[in-house]
Amino acid sequence: MSERAGPYNQPQTMCPAFGSLRIGLRMRRTATVAVGSACCVYGLSFTGHFYGARRSIGYVPFDSESLVTGGLFEDVHQAVYELADPQHYDAIVVVNLCVPSASGVPLRLLPESINGVRVLPIDVPGFAVTTHAEAKDKLAAAMLKYARAEAESGPVKAPRSGRSQMPVVTLLGEMFPGDAVSIGRMLEPMGLAVGQVVPTREWRELYAALDCRVAAAIHPHYTATIAELEAAGRSAVPSAPVGREGTEAWLEAVGSACGVSSEAIEAAKAAALPAVEKAIAAAPVKGKVTISGYEGSELLVARLLVECGAEVCSVNTALPHTPWSEPDRKWLEDLGIQVRFRATLKDESAAIDRHKPDLAIGTTPLAQRAKERAIPGLYFTNLISARPLMGTAGPGSLAHVINAAIGYKERCNIMNDFFSGVGQGATAGIWPRLPHAPSVHANPAASLAADETGKGEGS
Repeated sequence: MSERAGPYNQPQTMCPAFGSLRIGLRMRRTATVAVGSACCVYGLSFTGHFYGARRSIGYVPFDSESLVTGGLFEDVHQAVYELADPQHYDAIVVVNLCVPSASGVPLRLLPESINGVRVLPIDVPGFAVTTHAEAKDKLAAAMLKYARAEAESGPVKAPRSGRSQMPVVTLLGEMFPGDAVSIGRMLEPMGLAVGQVVPTREWRELYAALDCRVAAAIHPHYTATIAELEAAGRSAVPSAPVGREGTEAWLEAVGSACGVSSEAIEAAKAAALPAVEKAIAAAPVKGKVTISGYEGSELLVARLLVECGAEVCSVNTALPHTPWSEPDRKWLEDLGIQVRFRATLKDESAAIDRHKPDLAIGTTPLAQRAKERAIPGLYFTNLISARPLMGTAGPGSLAHVINAAIGYKERCNIMNDFFSGVGQGATAGIWPRLPHAPSVHANPAASLAADETGKGEGS
C-alpha cells in the first residue's frame, strides 16, 4: 500500500472548487454557476460568503436520471442562456464539481458566448485538482486565454484607471491590497509600475494584465496562467520582495527582465533596502516555528520570519514544486530548513512532533493537533496570508501576530491541564467507566451482542 494512502494522508485544503468560485464571486459583472451535488453547493456558498463573496452562486439541480440521460447538460445550457444578460454580466463561469465531472457532463459543448456574454466552462473535481489554490490558477488561465484571443482579434476596453504611462509588472496571486502599493513604490526608481493583480476584479483588467513588460510569480503555482502570459510573449520572474535578501534579489531579477540599466536597479535597491532593514530590526521574532499551508505563500512567510530572527524548523506546503518556487526553496534549504511540497497532514504533524516548536502555523486540523499538545497554533489562511508581507510593512505585521501567538504557551498549558483526563477520539468525554476504543478488526455482530449483554452496566 502507498505510504500516502488514506483520507488524511494527502495535502490538506479547502474543496478545490472554492478557488475557482472565489475568483468569479469577487469579480464585477461576473456570474458563477456550480454544477454538482446540492450539499457541495451549499457548503461552497456558505464558505464563499464567509470570505466576502459579492454575489450568490447559481445552482442547477439534478437527479440520477438527468445525470445519466444528458438532461443535466440541457438544464445547464438553458440556465446559462437565461442568465446571459449583457446589461448585467460580462462573463458567466460554469464550474463542474465532482459528480458531473466524473459522469462526463460535457460543459465544453456550451457556446463560447451568448448575447455577447462570455461563457467559461471548467471542470474542478476534488479528485483531479489537488488544492483550491491551483483551482484559482485554472480559472485565471482560462480567462486570460479567452481575453488574449479577444485582444489579438481587435481593440478591447482599457481598465477603468486607464493604461499606465510606464512599463508595468503584472502580479500573480491574491495578496494583501497594501502589498501591491508597496511593490509599486519599490519599482518607481526603475521607471516601472505595478500593473494588474491576477486574479483580476473585472474582465477588462485581463487585457491590462496581458499588456505588461513582465509578470511576477508572487505565488509560484500559477503555472497555467504563466503559460498564457508566455504565449502572449511575456516572461515571469520568481519569488517576491520579502525581507532584505528577498527584496534585493527580486529587484535585480525584475530590473534585468525589463531591460533596466544597472544604475536604475541600484537606485531602486538604495531606496528600498535600508527601510526594509530598519523594519526588520524593529520587529524581532524569537522562538521555534513550523509553517504549513495551502495558499502558495508559505515559503515567502518562512523567509521573512527567518530574517526577523525566528528559528524556522520546517516548511510544508500542499502546493507543488515549480520553477518559480525554486529560489525560495534553495534559500531556505541552504540554511538547513527542510522544505516539503505536496505535504500531507501526516508530514505536518510529524514536523510538530519532531521539532516541538513554540508555534505551529498551518491548516485547521494541524492547529488542532498542535493545541492538543499544548503548542500554540495559527491557521495560515486567515491569520497569516491575509497580512502584508512585502516591503517595510511585512516584518512588523507578521511579528505582531507571531509574537502574540507564541505568548499563548502558558494559556495552552492551563487549558491542557484543565481538560486532562477527558479522553480523546472514541473515548472523548467523562465516563463513569472508561469504554473500550473500537478496533478496526472488530466483528460488528459481536460488538452488537456485547452491547446488548452489557446494557444497564455502569449507569
